[in-house]
Amino acid sequence: MNQSMTAIIKKDIKGITSNKRMFITLLIVPLVLTIVVPSVFTLVFHFMPEEDTDLQKMLELLPLSMQNGNSRQTLAELMLNYIMPVFFLLIPIMASSVMAAASFVGEKEKRTLETLLYCPLSLKQIFRSKVMASFLLSMFVSAVSFTAMFVVIEAETYLFTNRFVIPDLKWLLIMLLVSPAISLIAITLIVRISAKAQSVEDAEQSSVFLVLPVILLIVGQFTGVLLISSWLLLGIGVLCGLLAALLLKKCMEHFQYETLLK
Repeated sequence: MNQSMTAIIKKDIKGITSNKRMFITLLIVPLVLTIVVPSVFTLVFHFMPEEDTDLQKMLELLPLSMQNGNSRQTLAELMLNYIMPVFFLLIPIMASSVMAAASFVGEKEKRTLETLLYCPLSLKQIFRSKVMASFLLSMFVSAVSFTAMFVVIEAETYLFTNRFVIPDLKWLLIMLLVSPAISLIAITLIVRISAKAQSVEDAEQSSVFLVLPVILLIVGQFTGVLLISSWLLLGIGVLCGLLAALLLKKCMEHFQYETLLK
């Protein structure tokens, strides 16, 4: 990565972070998902009677390895290691979609596209720089959200049960493999859409469909239809990583000046 690519990445990131209202808005939804939602679950678990029939039936459906005799501790572990991880497949896509959607169409609207094309970079390098800028922003928001969520859940669980919740191996796979891979796939597609779109709103509307598979996965987790295992996450992560690399390569190969100048 040369200095010109780094300059484009810094310019795009600064364009988001310097706009305090937009940047705060960008952080609000992830922080609500990772602070408010687990806090609500923790309060519900704490005030729910342990002899509740529906609660006992739900606990009996869990794997034996999760049933440690303490219902509230079990529910806290269920929330941390089975419910919350799927949000971190959605957060990086949401965090980067605004920036990625405006990557090229935003340059058109600000009439800076011609200046961008005159820089000493190939079209492939410009495309890669735009993708990398959104990717770095999404990973930053994910890291901040994870830290906030972990601190809140551990503090609230210890307050109610005098114990800490042990994070599962899933978190390592989510944060280091699956989430970055899915984020890169979404960003590459959104940036590609942005090059063809006539306005930022058009690009953002088209990018909404990319979050639907993740939303279905979240619904599956909440309804108990699908409990993601570490092996399944590893397989998803490797597959998505390969798909992300292939997709980025193909998009750069078929990215032409005519696409931008339409």
